Amino acid sequence: MKPVLALVGRPNVGKSTLFNRLTKTRDAIVADFAGLTRDRHYGNGKQGKHEYIVIDTGGFEPDAGSGIFKEMAKQTRQAVAEADVVIFVVDARLGLSAQDHDIAKYLRKLGKPTILTANKAEGMKEGMQLSEFYELGLGEVHPVSAAHGQGIRSLVDLALEPLHLPDVDEAAEEKTPGVIKLAVAGRPNVGKSTLINTWLGEERLVAFDMPGTTRDAITVPFERNGQKFELIDTAGLRRKGKVFEAIEKFSVVKTLQAIESADVVLLLLDATQGVTDQDAHIAGYILESGRAVVLAVNKWDTVDDYQRELVQRSIETRLTFLKFANLHFISAQKRQGLGPLWTSIAQAHASAFCKMSTPVLTRLLIESVQFQAPKKAGMHRPKMRYAHQGGMNPPVIVIHGNSLEHVTDAYKRFLEGRFRKEFKLVGTPLRIELKTSANPFADKDA
Repeated sequence: MKPVLALVGRPNVGKSTLFNRLTKTRDAIVADFAGLTRDRHYGNGKQGKHEYIVIDTGGFEPDAGSGIFKEMAKQTRQAVAEADVVIFVVDARLGLSAQDHDIAKYLRKLGKPTILTANKAEGMKEGMQLSEFYELGLGEVHPVSAAHGQGIRSLVDLALEPLHLPDVDEAAEEKTPGVIKLAVAGRPNVGKSTLINTWLGEERLVAFDMPGTTRDAITVPFERNGQKFELIDTAGLRRKGKVFEAIEKFSVVKTLQAIESADVVLLLLDATQGVTDQDAHIAGYILESGRAVVLAVNKWDTVDDYQRELVQRSIETRLTFLKFANLHFISAQKRQGLGPLWTSIAQAHASAFCKMSTPVLTRLLIESVQFQAPKKAGMHRPKMRYAHQGGMNPPVIVIHGNSLEHVTDAYKRFLEGRFRKEFKLVGTPLRIELKTSANPFADKDA
């Protein structure tokens, strides 16, 4: 599971600038979920071999009584609860404020690992100018400049240090051979818990908790027709004696981590509401993560023909980027349509880990170019020479040649269609990388 860093502080101390610096982007990957303010964003970051999730929160007033400030405080508390490490941001230029004291008091009570970070410290000398922040009782003050990128690397190292993260090679070894890791993702109340409990009840399995992160993300092992699965919980599944209680408590962090950890993601939609913004955001994150995906529309038995037509139309228009995924219409409560789901999950997994030989890829590439050559760009026409597989989950095809920077997106989609058809790839993204050979005469004088 990726570690989670939450940025907390009063308004206008530079949290969003720091967020953009940590994620190397200006856009949150997942944002605008219902119930979240516009000021709460989630993004991915990476330093060295280690990846992490960053949460950007709104200005925090722990004792806010009403209105938007109360809602922002509520969302910030949720972010802190989900985080492994809190980065408390203060303004080195404006100095200490009463609000900083209130936030520090709240964080000290929680006892969660906290790093006190003085932003906007460019050009300032450590010592007297930052000494007042030691009053907050949160230990060392770490000066940074989010706008100029100063001190960011050491800040991330400091944040990740107490988590004792395994090396990437060690983390890769955690996967059990022959086991498909399946995440059920979706909005609250779409029926994730009902579906999970139906599966467990049907299979009559002894399921048990496997403790995960500090947010108690758990996996439930089960087996169907000889195939072993690890169900990664995003629905808040908890064990109570021998009976599982399903609690629909939506956690964005848990959903992001589950998607990252999975081999296949089952994205559950609600037939009574169609495709919402939340559904589109989750689907976009699944695609960006490169995970195999199966779509299922739950509560199909509760809607009439007119609503069914609207749902299908909304899927075609809003989730067109997942057209490679199989779509199923189910009723988890009445156990309708669940059998074919397993077939699609197995197909998606097989496609994500498909092995493609270099001779077959190269032959198919040459045949595709002969059928339809890429467009000429100015004096140059792209020349594609050979292809090989560059990775799995998702499958990556690397094409080598000359002037490939002129290949259009439309032509890449054409090639993708040919590769998908040849290898019967269903339910997985397919990435095509183009590598132009270096010109041996480029550095020589004319």
